[in-house]
Amino acid sequence: MIIGSILKGKGTEVVSVRPEDTVLSVARTLGEHRIGAALVRDAAGAMLGIISERDIVRGMAAHGPGTTGLPAEQFMTRDLVTVTPQTLVIQALGLMTQKRVRHLPVLDGDRLVGRIDPLYDRADRTLLIKGRWIEPGAPAGSGEAVDRAIADLAAWLGAGRVATAS
Repeated sequence: MIIGSILKGKGTEVVSVRPEDTVLSVARTLGEHRIGAALVRDAAGAMLGIISERDIVRGMAAHGPGTTGLPAEQFMTRDLVTVTPQTLVIQALGLMTQKRVRHLPVLDGDRLVGRIDPLYDRADRTLLIKGRWIEPGAPAGSGEAVDRAIADLAAWLGAGRVATAS
């Protein structure tokens, strides 16, 4: 399965904030959209970084109560890890593990076409990538090797199974 397949199911909307937006404004945006991170983009739409709930918490721990009035650019992560629509899901998950990130902007050339965020439910032992359950054996569109890789990932995560949502 490729990232482009995930985007077809979840859509391509990406919530962004400006570098000069205050931390309070960013927190409100995250809460309003029920998301954990937003891309930071300039007026021309260029990606400058990403700011997450974790970035905000770290900022508050370091700077105290005045943090909410400080600009997003002061706390954002500048080095973005990105994927393309053609990236295999298993490769994206490997990147997230290797780079210790949870949010991946999806670029088609220089154009932002979406963002993916995985969720792993330890209680249910299922893997979800924004609205789509990963199920070994389901038509992946990329062959048996991908199905095996997804099954291996599920085993590696300690999931006796990887369920489908329906």
